[in-house]
Amino acid sequence: MTSTEDGDRHRPDPVFRRTGRELLHQSWIISLWRTTVVGPDGTVFDREIVHHPGAVAVVPITDTGSVLLVRQYRAAVDRWLYEVPAGTRDVAGEPAATTAARELTEEVGRTAGRFDLLTRCLNTPGICDEVTEVFLATDLRMADPDRQGVEERYLTVEEVPLDRFDGLVDDGTIVDAVTILGVALARRRLDRATR
Repeated sequence: MTSTEDGDRHRPDPVFRRTGRELLHQSWIISLWRTTVVGPDGTVFDREIVHHPGAVAVVPITDTGSVLLVRQYRAAVDRWLYEVPAGTRDVAGEPAATTAARELTEEVGRTAGRFDLLTRCLNTPGICDEVTEVFLATDLRMADPDRQGVEERYLTVEEVPLDRFDGLVDDGTIVDAVTILGVALARRRLDRATR
């Protein structure tokens, strides 16, 4: 960031005001709203926004320096993807770290001696308010998986050495954004810890 950009960062943002919203659809986990907004110049416009309760993602790193990924079918894109284990924060009041621990056990069949928050990120802020909390999981131990839903029954767990991960991103094998971000941040955290 240049000094000009840094100065711009402290300037007040133009004011947008939400003035109304209408529920268009409600499902078991998400809702779709038409939101009315007034722009800084008085222009009134509508946006359709998906409300999501949030999610967690877990980057499980083994003692040998590999990341455990799940390979599973995703209906939204009609293809199989490699991803870090993840899940929706669908238990009211449950802390994110607890949800992360549950997802790690359910999908990968592991527990972790340590969970560290790497980041909170917005997945698709142009249309959705979902926030994903990404955790690093280390000191892994075996556990019994408890896979939920049809897709998870068919998922496989893949152990990918960290030194091979970038190549799988480069060749298009790994395309999930949270996975790419999570592994990058996990490597940075682990590199700092060994200095």
